[in-house]
Amino acid sequence: MPQIVIIGSGVGGLSFAIALRRQLGFDDFVIYEKASDVGGTWRDNVYPGAASDVSIHFYSLSTDLKPDWPSTHGSQPDMEQYWRQLAVKYELNKRITFNRLVVSAQWSAKEQLYHIVSEDVVTGEKFSTTAKILVSAIGILEVPRFPDIAGLDSYKGATFHSARWDKAVDLRGKKVGVIGNGASATQFVPIITEDHSVQVTQFCRTPNWLLPPIRADYSASWKWTFENVWGAMRFYRNLLYLRSELLYLFVFALSFVRNQYTKIAKDYIKRSAPEKDYDTLIPSFSLGCKRLLFDTNYLACLHRPNMSLNWDGIHSICEDGIITNKGEKLSFDVLIFATGFTADRYPLKVIGDTGKTVQQYYDSQGGPKAYLGTTVPGFPNLFLLAGPNTATGHTSVILTEELQIDYILQFVKPILSNLVSSFTVTSRATDDYNELIHKRLARSVWVECVSWYRTGGDGKISSIFPGPMMLFAWWVRKAKWGDYVVEAPPTGEWERKVRRERWAELVNPLHYVSLLFGLFVAWISG
Repeated sequence: MPQIVIIGSGVGGLSFAIALRRQLGFDDFVIYEKASDVGGTWRDNVYPGAASDVSIHFYSLSTDLKPDWPSTHGSQPDMEQYWRQLAVKYELNKRITFNRLVVSAQWSAKEQLYHIVSEDVVTGEKFSTTAKILVSAIGILEVPRFPDIAGLDSYKGATFHSARWDKAVDLRGKKVGVIGNGASATQFVPIITEDHSVQVTQFCRTPNWLLPPIRADYSASWKWTFENVWGAMRFYRNLLYLRSELLYLFVFALSFVRNQYTKIAKDYIKRSAPEKDYDTLIPSFSLGCKRLLFDTNYLACLHRPNMSLNWDGIHSICEDGIITNKGEKLSFDVLIFATGFTADRYPLKVIGDTGKTVQQYYDSQGGPKAYLGTTVPGFPNLFLLAGPNTATGHTSVILTEELQIDYILQFVKPILSNLVSSFTVTSRATDDYNELIHKRLARSVWVECVSWYRTGGDGKISSIFPGPMMLFAWWVRKAKWGDYVVEAPPTGEWERKVRRERWAELVNPLHYVSLLFGLFVAWISG
């Protein structure tokens, strides 16, 4: 029986496993992956044009920089290959059980471990195991969301979600209805409309701000520099990090600067889009309320004769097409849903020490809620990567998860050494933390519009973190043991360790310098 079970072999799961091996030299873990290969979102999202919108030298592990990225922003094939190579490099495939879906996990207070039931998705056979520690690395954008539209089941043509692109469907010569106009749609629509035999009508609800393109190929000299000049790649990555933090200050924290960026975006849309679409394409809310989108030839493709936008709204779907709210019937051969993901639900049945599931806890709190986006009251030794309020609109999720991993390892070490059997975050600490971040969120730009950052689209802001990454890094730098209920052997060894740490901190002048730095970070971040 493994001591640690990791759920998911995407970016978070592989990152955590790599950290276990690099930092702890620990190998008694297993990764359960419901698919047949690693890669997570970069394995599943194979739609045309799929790519990262974060600079690739920043959207990669800090421990495994890669000098020969072909362009400034990684494409889906590049990213999938990168994570596959890391799995091979760190010999993780032998620790991964593929085609294995975690059906349930239940905490036993008596045994101080989780009983985990998993299922082979090919044969249907069920398996049981136990683990001291459960790490949820399923990510925040894992379950595709389909809209609740009347008549969907009656449609006779081909349908699929952009996150589960059906390569077997030939779009040539077809009438295609694209439902949704978010990040994925703006990437694949310009590509599928390059073939003028494909007639595309895109159904949109609310517009998005689009900024000028930022992708570019790296020259041979740049790649040579990254490969051969010591420190160049690390220095460049640090510059990308600083740029992302400035983006937070300029777009999300400082309204007067954000207004200038909003004007830039508005001017760019007017320069690039057809004049007839100005009124519908320019949002009424401020830049940053929804995810920032960088144009990937989307506005230019709106000029194509085989591309049209429909803002009438969808009343229902019939056997051969869509009926709009205006009563117009439009026929389509294929419907593609670019409607995002279910980000406000926890899809796993994990049962804590109160007999309730994580989702039941979320429901009782009006939406997803956790302490530092990582631990949940009532769920000992459960750690969430990319948990509630850890997403950002300005920086790399890899950085966020690396910070979380370093925080989690502070708990893993005493558990593996048998100093402690379990840690459970208190409701008080969780409530205090969430009160703090929601005070910041209440005066933020994210309250201005409907978005996937919010529960149900317009409820509690449950996905986004209200600050720069330096603030999150400050908060997770050191575990506050007083915020946790600790189950430990009666030897008193854990209590002595905590007292030693406390005294060492009190007599260390750097501790007080760091406190001042933390106050400064909190102040400048708004």
